[in-house]
Amino acid sequence: MKRYSRLPLLLLAATLSLAPLAGCSKKSSEEASPSGTSTEASKAPEKKNVTIKVFQFKVEIADALTKMAAEYEKETGVKVDIETHGGGEDYNALLKAQIASGDEPEIFNAEGFDALKAYYDRAADLAGEPWASSVIPAAAAPAQVDGKLLGMPMNIEGYGIIYNKDLFEKAGITELPKTLTELKAVCEKLKEAGITPFSTTNEWWSIGHHTINIGIAEQPDPIKFTDDSKAGTGSFKGNDVFNNWINYVDVVFGNSQKDKLTTDYATQVAYFATGKAAMIQQGNWIQGDVDKVAKLNLGVLPIPIDDSGKARIYTGPANFWIVNSKSEHPDEAKAFLNWMVTSDLGKQYLTKEFKFIPALTSIKATAEDIGQIGAAVSEQAATAGGWHWGRYPDGVIQAWGAAMQEYEGAQIDKDKLFEKFDKGVEDIVKK
Repeated sequence: MKRYSRLPLLLLAATLSLAPLAGCSKKSSEEASPSGTSTEASKAPEKKNVTIKVFQFKVEIADALTKMAAEYEKETGVKVDIETHGGGEDYNALLKAQIASGDEPEIFNAEGFDALKAYYDRAADLAGEPWASSVIPAAAAPAQVDGKLLGMPMNIEGYGIIYNKDLFEKAGITELPKTLTELKAVCEKLKEAGITPFSTTNEWWSIGHHTINIGIAEQPDPIKFTDDSKAGTGSFKGNDVFNNWINYVDVVFGNSQKDKLTTDYATQVAYFATGKAAMIQQGNWIQGDVDKVAKLNLGVLPIPIDDSGKARIYTGPANFWIVNSKSEHPDEAKAFLNWMVTSDLGKQYLTKEFKFIPALTSIKATAEDIGQIGAAVSEQAATAGGWHWGRYPDGVIQAWGAAMQEYEGAQIDKDKLFEKFDKGVEDIVKK
């Protein structure tokens, strides 16, 4: 099938958000009216007694998404039933089980590229939807197949090392680290001040595909590397970039809280949010959860894997909303997604409640809307690396995550870790 072979650096993500950031204290004309009703030309459908099911993975927005769905029901009579599976759960396995049961959701989440192939037979083409022309091209690319748009990008996200500026100041850190050696020195200063440097998790997806993606994105040609590894002509073991990358991993694992092996995602974020650690490798998706605990003074450091000074963050479309053509109410599902991104109230939820960096140019967000982390991600988007784990079929990143858990627990060494990375690709691709 004809596919977009390259996901360009998200320069357009910067275009999307930097212009609005200049007026962060100014009320946007895009905000909902006090009554919360939509003033857009695109109206919600007539009221009808229908229920659509949304099977989604983003635990950070679960409560706000449920509230937004209730608002939609008030306007349209269409009930939107939200079911969330994320964090430590294997969302893809649960989704496949849900579909196999015959109780198919109208809307579900999927990544692009190879990860989307399993759903080609039921992903409705959304290229003709009213919002489609406003999607940032780089955000749409992973879901574009043969001229079709098989999903609506959820948002733009970016991750790096989020740091607590006040704890850095307390430790006397005046220069931000740009190299791995400097990051090690920062960790030592923090420990001398009685501060845990990193809050880390044992969640397979975080230490798995997020962390491993750093080594893939820093390859001279990331797409060639992924293609070669799937073809069996390339390897993680013996790769120069991954030999550097493991040194960064060792710094994080070696300078984190004592109970990291039993720390889930929510606990990791809470540990950081309560000021018990100065740094956390996560993305702008944690802003809402941090804000529930404390209003911290935060910044985002690019991730160094060596001393070249070429550290950067990593950005991409978080995921896609897929409309299931084999569900009972695909048209009502399309109407809900359209309302989400064209109505004043829907856009207000996306930016102010979900803290999303929008993937559509028609949605404006301010720094006040998306938070300090989102603003920092936007500022660094022009030089960001991409997200490449979706270029591997489902099952590969789960195998990587399991191997990383073993490495974090000192059950295997780095050579065995890289062997398991290669084996994880081989086992799934050869099936």
